[in-house]
Amino acid sequence: MRAPIGDFTDARPAADRLDLLTAPVAVAVRAWTGPVTVDQLLYVDTDPAIADTAVFVEHHGADLLDASANCVVVAGKRGETTTLAACVVKSATRVDVNGAVRKHLGARKASFAPMDTATGETGMEYGGITPVGLPAAWPLLVDAAVVDTEWVLIGSGSRRGKLILPGKAFAQLPGVVVLEGLGVAVG
Repeated sequence: MRAPIGDFTDARPAADRLDLLTAPVAVAVRAWTGPVTVDQLLYVDTDPAIADTAVFVEHHGADLLDASANCVVVAGKRGETTTLAACVVKSATRVDVNGAVRKHLGARKASFAPMDTATGETGMEYGGITPVGLPAAWPLLVDAAVVDTEWVLIGSGSRRGKLILPGKAFAQLPGVVVLEGLGVAVG
């Protein structure tokens, strides 16, 4: 099947590609319920060597920059307490870590989580972290612009492969809070 965005000619339901998903993502896809049905979660196999956004968009179509999102893990600290959270913003923006994230988490300081922490806690590969399959107890902050996008390309849990799902699907993920202004313009 042809993907609804990008130049991918071999998009398949993610539920049919569980063998290519990391364990936490496969578990989440198997358990998927809600108004956006599991058959609307698509998987496209991609080259891990071009997984980073700029190279990926150059290879698969400039229109993907506006239709793709990144998921990053942040650590909010207040005293001795550290709260891990995930943030999803459109790829052409950056996460407002020191503003929106810090405020929402009630943290004194917020920063990107170290790579070992992000991969160890999610069970996903760095550069492929996705909000599908994150630890259920984590806050999941999603920029409203992502939810308002018809189809969104995002990591699949590994650097190989991407998920494509309706933007409104992000609003039904566990622990989600949709925030205006979470993603801010780069530069």
